Amino acid sequence: MIKKTDFLVIGSGIAGLSYALKMAKLGKVTIITKKQIQKTNTALAQGGVAAVFGKIDSFDLHIEDTLSAGDGLCDKEVAKMIVKDGPQRIKELVKQGANFNKDGNGEYDFSLGQEGGHSAKRIVYAHDLTGKEIEDTLVKNVEQNKNITILEDHIAVNLITFSSSIRSGLIATQQENICCGAYVLNNKSGAIETFYAGITLLATGGASKVYLYTSNPDIATGDGIAMAYRAGASVANLEFVQFHPTCLYHPEAKNFLISEAVRGEGAFLIDSQGRRFMEKYSPDEELACRDVVARAIDTELKKTGADSVFLDITHKDPEFIRKRFPNIYSKCLVYGIDMTKDPIPVVPAAHYMCGGVATDLNGKTDIQRLYAVGETACTGFHGANRLASNSLLEALVYSHRAYQASVEEFKTIENKVSTTLELWDETDTTDSDEAIVVTHNWDEIRRLMWNYVGIVRSDKRLERAQRRIQNIQKEINEYYWNFKVTADLIELRNLATVAELIIESALRRKESRGLHYNIGYPEKDDQNWLKPTILKKRF
Repeated sequence: MIKKTDFLVIGSGIAGLSYALKMAKLGKVTIITKKQIQKTNTALAQGGVAAVFGKIDSFDLHIEDTLSAGDGLCDKEVAKMIVKDGPQRIKELVKQGANFNKDGNGEYDFSLGQEGGHSAKRIVYAHDLTGKEIEDTLVKNVEQNKNITILEDHIAVNLITFSSSIRSGLIATQQENICCGAYVLNNKSGAIETFYAGITLLATGGASKVYLYTSNPDIATGDGIAMAYRAGASVANLEFVQFHPTCLYHPEAKNFLISEAVRGEGAFLIDSQGRRFMEKYSPDEELACRDVVARAIDTELKKTGADSVFLDITHKDPEFIRKRFPNIYSKCLVYGIDMTKDPIPVVPAAHYMCGGVATDLNGKTDIQRLYAVGETACTGFHGANRLASNSLLEALVYSHRAYQASVEEFKTIENKVSTTLELWDETDTTDSDEAIVVTHNWDEIRRLMWNYVGIVRSDKRLERAQRRIQNIQKEINEYYWNFKVTADLIELRNLATVAELIIESALRRKESRGLHYNIGYPEKDDQNWLKPTILKKRF
């Protein structure tokens, strides 16, 4: 049986939900999410949304900061568009019910924080749970919308595409790839369901789970990037993986981020002897961009052999700390750390993918009727390094742009309901009795990526990683076609695909820029590499 919907949204973070709410004005929307609807990277975002609301701030300053962080690879037109549209999108969130910290009585008199790389206070926040506030607001609105169907515990397996011939007069024909839905695993029943959609949006978040140490939840397995690449879409800039400098270091803690806003409020980075060290690496010290701070910490750890460095905000008023960072304060207490008295042990961890599925100014991929928004996408906004708190901003603006473009594209779709799609074929497959293959390969991929494709790279390490990932890919593909598909196998397959793409992109870029640092090419090479790294599958 084929399930039909006007708009298929894969992912339930800020990008997917914002888009779904707007598209519901036009037709039926189905949201596919592989866990519960609120299990997203968005819900874990602490710091806030960067936007120009301050009296001494300006669009030009925000654009300049974004371009500077992106180290030459940002698309200037994209940066201008996002920065200028940002305040309107935040006002839209407020009208939907989101509550942000305020300094005054006006509707938009926001308290504004400052983070690394920003030349002014422009971070709109809700204490240190900004993402949760946004996610809760959007989920509430989505659940009340009768035109939206939410399918939890469903994970997309593959996009469904076909080619059509386009005639120009009597002469040329051209094959165009068109997306018309997806095969989706119903994790409750174990069945693979076929979804037809007029337009499909990928909003599956990032892929930082490809690394052993990450601030991301377990769901961040690069599903959208891998599916789009397999379907023939271009992907770009996947060598630029942002490692957040300050993830809580504790044997019982998992994936807990210490927000950049803590440094923005005056916290110092110190070594095990209590000495500050950032002045050796940047005149901006703790407020340098994330790539600089992460490499500095990595260098200090390798030099001293220590397990962590420390983030110290104990010189600030205890009541201010508890009020400004209630979530971080309470979480640290669980692990016996009172941040009003004790420095917090921190290490870098994989955090954000600046690369992804290549899109235009409207979130369109190079596959017709397929859009990508949020961390899944590469719009050109982040360049070689994302400026802090620009991610939620990009997701808001691009989900709106994708909505506007989808309205126009939907009008052109002649046959909005199709019954000609092929159903999923499980012939000659059996239930797996070797789950150890999945867990072993999952662990090996994450370890080799951390050891060979991490903060500091070399061609030798990258080549070693490439050889191993190719062998792992062969094992996974053999396993994939012989056994019935499971959620774990889908994620493993996607992780392996993304790992291979990151390695290939890193090997191609023969320079050091932004988040990509290769000890064999320690300088930037503007003459040859002031351009994106684009990969596309050969069929």
